[in-house]
Amino acid sequence: MEQDFGKKTTAIFPAARNAACIVAHPDDETLWAGGTMLLNPQIKWTIISLCRKSDPDRAPKFFRAVKEYNADGLIGGLDDGPEQKLLNNEFVKKAITELLPKKKFDIIITHNRTGEYTQHLRHNEIGIACVELFRKGQLPAGRLLSFAYEDGNKKYLPRAVEKADLLIELPEKIWEKKYKIITKLYGFAKDSYEAKTTPKQEAFWFVK
Repeated sequence: MEQDFGKKTTAIFPAARNAACIVAHPDDETLWAGGTMLLNPQIKWTIISLCRKSDPDRAPKFFRAVKEYNADGLIGGLDDGPEQKLLNNEFVKKAITELLPKKKFDIIITHNRTGEYTQHLRHNEIGIACVELFRKGQLPAGRLLSFAYEDGNKKYLPRAVEKADLLIELPEKIWEKKYKIITKLYGFAKDSYEAKTTPKQEAFWFVK
Protein backbone atom coordinates (compact mmCIF):
# COMPACT_ATOMS: atom_id res chain seq x y z
CA MET A 1 0.00 0.00 0.00
CA GLU A 2 1.97 2.98 -1.25
CA GLN A 3 0.75 6.44 -0.28
CA ASP A 4 2.33 9.86 -0.46
CA PHE A 5 1.67 11.09 3.05
CA GLY A 6 3.83 14.19 2.87
CA LYS A 7 6.21 15.33 5.59
CA LYS A 8 3.95 17.35 7.89
CA THR A 9 0.34 16.29 7.93
CA THR A 10 -2.68 15.27 9.96
CA ALA A 11 -4.55 13.68 7.01
CA ILE A 12 -2.89 10.31 7.35
CA PHE A 13 -3.64 6.71 6.45
CA PRO A 14 -6.84 7.57 4.51
CA ALA A 15 -7.11 4.11 2.90
CA ALA A 16 -6.23 2.01 5.93
CA ARG A 17 -8.92 0.00 7.69
CA ASN A 18 -6.96 -2.28 10.01
CA ALA A 19 -3.79 -1.27 11.83
CA ALA A 20 -1.75 -2.45 14.78
CA CYS A 21 0.58 -0.76 17.23
CA ILE A 22 3.14 -3.14 18.77
CA VAL A 23 5.00 -1.79 21.80
CA ALA A 24 7.03 -2.95 24.77
CA HIS A 25 5.06 -1.39 27.63
CA PRO A 26 1.69 0.02 28.56
CA ASP A 27 1.97 3.79 27.84
CA ASP A 28 4.37 3.39 24.87
CA GLU A 29 1.39 3.26 22.52
CA THR A 30 0.22 6.64 23.82
CA LEU A 31 3.59 8.37 24.09
CA TRP A 32 4.78 7.53 20.60
CA ALA A 33 1.59 7.02 18.55
CA GLY A 34 -1.39 8.11 20.64
CA GLY A 35 -2.11 11.20 18.57
CA THR A 36 -1.87 9.23 15.34
CA MET A 37 -4.43 6.72 16.58
CA LEU A 38 -6.73 9.48 17.80
CA LEU A 39 -6.47 11.22 14.41
CA ASN A 40 -7.56 8.02 12.67
CA PRO A 41 -10.74 6.80 14.39
CA GLN A 42 -11.91 5.26 11.11
CA ILE A 43 -9.21 2.61 11.54
CA LYS A 44 -9.79 -0.48 13.65
CA TRP A 45 -6.70 -0.46 15.86
CA THR A 46 -5.13 -3.41 17.63
CA ILE A 47 -2.68 -2.45 20.38
CA ILE A 48 -0.20 -4.99 21.67
CA SER A 49 2.05 -4.54 24.68
CA LEU A 50 4.69 -7.26 24.99
CA CYS A 51 5.38 -6.64 28.70
CA ARG A 52 3.56 -6.24 32.03
CA LYS A 53 0.79 -8.84 31.66
CA SER A 54 1.06 -9.67 35.36
CA ASP A 55 1.53 -6.09 36.56
CA PRO A 56 -1.50 -5.36 38.81
CA ASP A 57 -1.13 -1.62 38.20
CA ARG A 58 -0.08 -1.18 34.59
CA ALA A 59 -2.07 -3.99 32.95
CA PRO A 60 -5.52 -2.67 33.96
CA LYS A 61 -4.48 0.86 32.96
CA PHE A 62 -3.39 -0.48 29.57
CA PHE A 63 -6.83 -1.88 28.87
CA ARG A 64 -8.47 1.38 29.93
CA ALA A 65 -6.19 3.21 27.49
CA VAL A 66 -7.08 0.71 24.77
CA LYS A 67 -10.73 1.59 25.34
CA GLU A 68 -9.95 5.29 24.80
CA TYR A 69 -8.73 4.38 21.31
CA ASN A 70 -11.73 2.14 20.65
CA ALA A 71 -9.16 -0.55 19.96
CA ASP A 72 -8.56 -4.21 20.67
CA GLY A 73 -5.79 -4.84 23.17
CA LEU A 74 -3.51 -7.74 23.98
CA ILE A 75 -0.72 -7.91 26.53
CA GLY A 76 2.20 -10.30 26.94
CA GLY A 77 4.58 -11.22 29.69
CA LEU A 78 8.08 -10.65 28.36
CA ASP A 79 10.56 -10.16 31.18
CA ASP A 80 10.87 -6.47 32.05
CA GLY A 81 12.98 -6.66 35.16
CA PRO A 82 15.24 -3.79 36.21
CA GLU A 83 18.40 -5.68 35.25
CA GLN A 84 17.37 -5.53 31.56
CA LYS A 85 18.94 -8.76 30.43
CA LEU A 86 19.14 -9.16 26.66
CA LEU A 87 16.40 -11.43 25.29
CA ASN A 88 16.91 -13.96 22.53
CA ASN A 89 15.78 -12.54 19.18
CA GLU A 90 13.86 -15.67 18.17
CA PHE A 91 12.10 -15.67 21.53
CA VAL A 92 10.97 -12.05 21.00
CA LYS A 93 9.76 -12.80 17.47
CA LYS A 94 7.78 -15.78 18.75
CA ALA A 95 6.16 -13.61 21.44
CA ILE A 96 5.10 -11.09 18.79
CA THR A 97 3.66 -13.60 16.34
CA GLU A 98 1.79 -15.47 19.09
CA LEU A 99 0.08 -12.30 20.34
CA LEU A 100 -0.66 -10.71 16.98
CA PRO A 101 -4.07 -11.73 15.60
CA LYS A 102 -3.98 -13.91 12.48
CA LYS A 103 -5.27 -11.31 10.05
CA LYS A 104 -3.87 -8.86 7.54
CA PHE A 105 -3.12 -5.32 8.70
CA ASP A 106 -2.79 -2.41 6.32
CA ILE A 107 -0.25 -0.81 8.66
CA ILE A 108 1.74 -1.89 11.70
CA ILE A 109 3.55 0.68 13.84
CA THR A 110 6.28 -0.29 16.29
CA HIS A 111 9.51 0.72 17.99
CA ASN A 112 12.59 1.83 16.13
CA ARG A 113 15.41 -0.70 16.24
CA THR A 114 17.48 1.93 18.10
CA GLY A 115 14.61 2.87 20.43
CA GLU A 116 13.14 6.26 21.18
CA TYR A 117 15.51 7.29 23.96
CA THR A 118 18.74 6.18 25.61
CA GLN A 119 18.07 3.33 26.29
CA HIS A 120 15.59 0.54 26.87
CA LEU A 121 16.51 -2.88 25.53
CA ARG A 122 12.91 -4.03 25.12
CA HIS A 123 12.19 -1.17 22.72
CA ASN A 124 15.23 -2.03 20.63
CA GLU A 125 14.56 -5.78 20.66
CA ILE A 126 10.94 -5.42 19.59
CA GLY A 127 11.85 -2.98 16.81
CA ILE A 128 14.54 -5.32 15.48
CA ALA A 129 12.25 -8.35 15.69
CA CYS A 130 9.38 -6.63 13.86
CA VAL A 131 11.65 -5.47 11.04
CA GLU A 132 13.07 -8.96 10.58
CA LEU A 133 9.60 -10.53 10.58
CA PHE A 134 8.34 -7.93 8.10
CA ARG A 135 11.22 -8.39 5.68
CA LYS A 136 10.74 -12.16 5.76
CA GLY A 137 7.03 -11.81 5.02
CA GLN A 138 6.14 -13.13 8.48
CA LEU A 139 4.48 -9.95 9.78
CA PRO A 140 1.03 -9.54 8.22
CA ALA A 141 1.36 -5.88 7.27
CA GLY A 142 1.09 -4.00 4.01
CA ARG A 143 3.41 -1.39 5.47
CA LEU A 144 5.58 -1.25 8.58
CA LEU A 145 6.36 2.05 10.28
CA SER A 146 8.75 2.60 13.17
CA PHE A 147 8.73 5.43 15.69
CA ALA A 148 11.16 8.24 14.90
CA TYR A 149 12.30 9.93 18.13
CA GLU A 150 15.64 10.71 19.71
CA ASP A 151 17.00 12.27 22.88
CA GLY A 152 20.48 13.39 21.83
CA ASN A 153 22.03 10.63 23.95
CA LYS A 154 20.14 11.85 27.04
CA LYS A 155 20.86 15.54 26.39
CA TYR A 156 17.13 16.36 26.24
CA LEU A 157 13.74 14.71 26.44
CA PRO A 158 12.75 12.47 23.50
CA ARG A 159 11.44 14.42 20.54
CA ALA A 160 10.29 13.75 17.01
CA VAL A 161 12.96 13.49 14.34
CA GLU A 162 12.39 16.46 12.02
CA LYS A 163 13.76 14.55 9.02
CA ALA A 164 11.58 11.48 9.56
CA ASP A 165 9.59 10.07 6.65
CA LEU A 166 6.34 11.13 8.29
CA LEU A 167 6.06 14.04 10.74
CA ILE A 168 2.68 14.79 12.27
CA GLU A 169 1.82 18.04 14.01
CA LEU A 170 -0.82 17.15 16.58
CA PRO A 171 -3.78 19.53 16.89
CA GLU A 172 -3.96 20.94 20.41
CA LYS A 173 -7.14 19.05 21.34
CA ILE A 174 -5.64 15.76 20.17
CA TRP A 175 -2.46 16.38 22.19
CA GLU A 176 -4.53 17.32 25.24
CA LYS A 177 -6.40 14.02 25.06
CA LYS A 178 -3.13 12.14 24.64
CA TYR A 179 -1.65 14.00 27.63
CA LYS A 180 -4.76 13.22 29.67
CA ILE A 181 -4.34 9.50 28.97
CA ILE A 182 -0.75 9.71 30.25
CA THR A 183 -1.48 11.79 33.35
CA LYS A 184 -5.04 10.89 34.34
CA LEU A 185 -5.46 7.33 33.09
CA TYR A 186 -1.91 6.03 33.50
CA GLY A 187 -1.47 8.28 36.52
CA PHE A 188 1.91 9.84 35.75
CA ALA A 189 2.51 13.08 37.67
CA LYS A 190 2.83 16.28 35.67
CA ASP A 191 6.51 16.54 36.62
CA SER A 192 7.23 12.92 35.62
CA TYR A 193 9.48 11.93 32.74
CA GLU A 194 6.49 10.52 30.85
CA ALA A 195 4.32 13.61 31.21
CA LYS A 196 7.13 16.00 30.31
CA THR A 197 8.07 13.83 27.35
CA THR A 198 4.57 13.46 25.81
CA PRO A 199 5.37 14.69 22.28
CA LYS A 200 3.29 17.28 20.45
CA GLN A 201 4.74 15.94 17.21
CA GLU A 202 4.72 12.29 16.21
CA ALA A 203 7.17 10.94 13.69
CA PHE A 204 7.74 7.68 11.84
CA TRP A 205 10.16 5.96 9.49
CA PHE A 206 8.87 3.78 6.66
CA VAL A 207 10.52 0.37 6.91
CA LYS A 208 11.61 -1.07 3.57
